[in-house]
Formats: sequence, structure tokens, C-alpha cells
Amino acid sequence: MISNKNIIGLSILLLGMVISYSQSDTLPDDIWIEERIIRGRSMMPLLQPGQTIQALFGYYEHYPIQRDDVVLVRYAGNKNPLIKIVKGIPGDSLALAYSKSGWNIIVNGEPLLNSEGKKYNISGKGYKMLSLYVRDYNGVIPKNTYLILGNDPTGSLDATRFGLISKSNIIAKVKY
Repeated sequence: MISNKNIIGLSILLLGMVISYSQSDTLPDDIWIEERIIRGRSMMPLLQPGQTIQALFGYYEHYPIQRDDVVLVRYAGNKNPLIKIVKGIPGDSLALAYSKSGWNIIVNGEPLLNSEGKKYNISGKGYKMLSLYVRDYNGVIPKNTYLILGNDPTGSLDATRFGLISKSNIIAKVKY
């Protein structure tokens, strides 16, 4: 015999499933999802080579790019987009601070950390690239411009090599 408690529990479970389904089914029609396979190592250990991710193309036509979003980035030097993390957004302060082991990237007064809690610690070349933006924009990330980095705290093919990027080069939000 089914008790009232079981019926209520089952009803709550089914309601939760319906709410979960409807929330995941509410993306605008012009956002499409493609599965992609990670090929590089710059996002380890957050994302592994060979891991499959979902790329939501058109997502940022409807929603703002947020700090710590994992994104696909169009980069002229590569046929395939890069996968990176948004670490600085328009209006954020940007600075570089010297430490014994290299240069730390400072956003809004705090050193940037990767997914393992390690400080981004870049070499002279990365420093030279980012210091141009710090100088030219008075230490503030400009409108429609973003600081994107890999998860490797020593730098990768990211802002430490090619500088800040335009919003138009961020082509998809990544779900993993």
C-alpha cells in the first residue's frame, strides 16, 4: 500500500525533474550546442586532453560574459578556437606585481589564481605583453575587452602571449 508520505515524496521528485528539464530547455533558439574535444594541455587539471566539452555558440549574444567563464576564443594564429578562462572583464583594474619567481597578474587588487589556487606567475615576455595594456589603458580593462588565460599559472597561448581580446573573439561558452 502506498502511503501519503510516498505520494508526496514521489510528487516532489517528479516536480523537481520537470523544473530541472524546463530550466535546461529555455535557451534562445539561436544558441546551438556542439561537442568538442580538448586537444591541448593549458587547461589541466581543470580540463584534460581528450575530454569532451559542450560549446554553446551564440550564448554571449544573449548573456553577459562573466569572470571565470570557460570560453572558446577565436585566435588568428590557430585554425581551431582556443579554450580559456575569462579572468578579467571590462572595468576591472589590471596590474602586475613582481615576486621572487616572476610577475603576478593582479585584478581588482588581488593576485589571480588558477583552479588549483596557484598564482599566475608569468615570465618577462608575458610581463611585456600585459604591461602595454596596463600602461595604455591606465590599469583598467576597457569596454568590450577581456583578459583570458589558460589554467597553467606560468602562462600558455593566452593573454600573456597576445594580450587582451575583444568580445567579438569570444565565440562560445563552454560547459564541462
